Amino acid sequence: MEEFSIKDVGVKVGLEIHQQLATDKKLFCNCTPIESEEYSMKFQRKLRASKSELGEFDPAALFESTKSKSIVYYANPQSSCLVEQDEEPPHELDEDAKKIVLVICSSLKSNIFNEIYPMRKTVIDGSNTTGFQRTMLVSQGGSYKAGETEIKIQSVCLEEDAAKILGDEGTVRKFGLERLGIPLVEIATEPFEVETNEIKKIALALGRILRSTKKVKRGLGSIRQDVNVSIRDGGVVIEVKGVQQLEQLEKVVEYEAKRQHGLLKISKKIQERNWTYSESDKKDITKIFSECKSKIIQSAIKKNQKIIALSFKNMGGLFGYSPYEGIRLGKEVAELVRFFGIGGIFHSDELPNYGIEKSDINNLREYLEINDNDAFLILASPEEKMNVVIDQIILRIKYVQNHGIPIDTRLATQSGETKFLRPRPGAARMYPETDIPPIIITKKELIEAEKNIPKSWDESIQELQTKYNINLQLAEQIFDSRYMELFETIVEKIKTNPTFVASVLCSLITNLERSGLRPDLLKNEEIIKSFQLLEEGKIAKESIEIIYENIMSGKSKTIEESLKNASIEAVNENDLEKIIINIIEKNQEIIENQKERAIGPLMGIVMKELRGRASGEMINNLLVKNIKKKLEMLD
Repeated sequence: MEEFSIKDVGVKVGLEIHQQLATDKKLFCNCTPIESEEYSMKFQRKLRASKSELGEFDPAALFESTKSKSIVYYANPQSSCLVEQDEEPPHELDEDAKKIVLVICSSLKSNIFNEIYPMRKTVIDGSNTTGFQRTMLVSQGGSYKAGETEIKIQSVCLEEDAAKILGDEGTVRKFGLERLGIPLVEIATEPFEVETNEIKKIALALGRILRSTKKVKRGLGSIRQDVNVSIRDGGVVIEVKGVQQLEQLEKVVEYEAKRQHGLLKISKKIQERNWTYSESDKKDITKIFSECKSKIIQSAIKKNQKIIALSFKNMGGLFGYSPYEGIRLGKEVAELVRFFGIGGIFHSDELPNYGIEKSDINNLREYLEINDNDAFLILASPEEKMNVVIDQIILRIKYVQNHGIPIDTRLATQSGETKFLRPRPGAARMYPETDIPPIIITKKELIEAEKNIPKSWDESIQELQTKYNINLQLAEQIFDSRYMELFETIVEKIKTNPTFVASVLCSLITNLERSGLRPDLLKNEEIIKSFQLLEEGKIAKESIEIIYENIMSGKSKTIEESLKNASIEAVNENDLEKIIINIIEKNQEIIENQKERAIGPLMGIVMKELRGRASGEMINNLLVKNIKKKLEMLD
């Protein structure tokens, strides 16, 4: 196994930023985009691939249709109507969305078209009830600065956001419609070559331009980054979707470059073996493995699934061959199989294992008429899926053999790796929208957009520092966070300390999130309420972390519930002093030994007992006063 060096493979990267716009309506109807988990309607659809106007199938749509999923949609009348249900034609384009995207294009110095043509982009994974996403190319070209680096813009599009996936149950996929149709701007950069540690800064700089408009949404799911990765000798561009955090970008690019270069090495190895496949290499081994001790195999047999073996002449060792750590042909095949909802696949280079013993392997090799120089795959699947899955496995291995890197769309994982999502879509994916006429952009609208180009990020940060008297670090943190508008609302409505508010929003909540708690459970109205209670003296600053932790862990939904569940009730000064005097009496030995320095350990004891029911300042003052009294008595 070799060490991988990203500098040696000539990596090029392109970013695609998808940002929801802050409008009161959806893109093609009057519905308000309200997030909700309550649904009063549901309906079911079965989507299928259809030919384009040129009589061609889009490969991504065709591949997705092999899943044979039924789609169940859940809707709330407050946030969706007949347009989302595809029972009514789209309305006129939302004017606010149009104005915002023109300002964004102008900020990027991108060339705006005089006429914009709505198009349909085929999507049949269920995320659109229509089987397509409406999208419009608004401008091309332009650039922006990320530090000293100039990044060129390829295109800016205005489009509908997709439905929110609620989960899969067998052959049924569920979506909520509240997010479907929200205006979304998609900005694609030209490919660039930089050090991987610069990619985050480049994405961050583009995000800051968008946030400077104060016309984009903030919060979970409101911005998404896709990244396109290619290497010098690869010949293909791989799109990686779903990079949720900027910190992932560097890892994702490094992994994907390593995977692509590793596949080129695997391709050469397969070519050296001169492998070919025929139908006779596929055999049903359900009976042969009926006594196998593998729990996976036995579970599949109990479900009346078929166990099939595929033999690969002269391919011994290649499924487990790892040119770089974590890169193997066996892993590529396993990812493909999981796409179809099948988990049971083994290859010869990882056996005996998983309950499959050496005797099972010997019997299998004899039945398949292969030797140790050959390889095999064992696949457990429902019979109706088997032929489709096997065809895709063979097609993929042949593609790796002949071309090296399959042209995929992949998905970023939390660990920074990528996994197979679907084949890359082709030109047949896009066709004109027949229900919406071309949209004319007037000179007046262009002039207005130029006038509304926002201040630069540096100017915005300076303004924040001056207006709220906060330091540079906090100003940058709050501006980049999803809580900017909430911060301004709290400070202006409640007149509390801006530095404290920014610290709570940017540090306290972030730290709780890093410990595994869910920030989406903590609603903005509850955060505002906590600062109101603090201002009224009904809770202490120290109790905020306990309150938020209670809500973000799912134990409570509201501040009131959290106060009750966490037993947080503000203590008045008289009761607090009684508690402190009692603790001092119990810990007299500490005072005798440490004198005035006893305030440190006693402060910890009092804070632990009170659990946020009184402010640290009040506790400190009463401790100093009563420790001094105690020392006078001891003297």
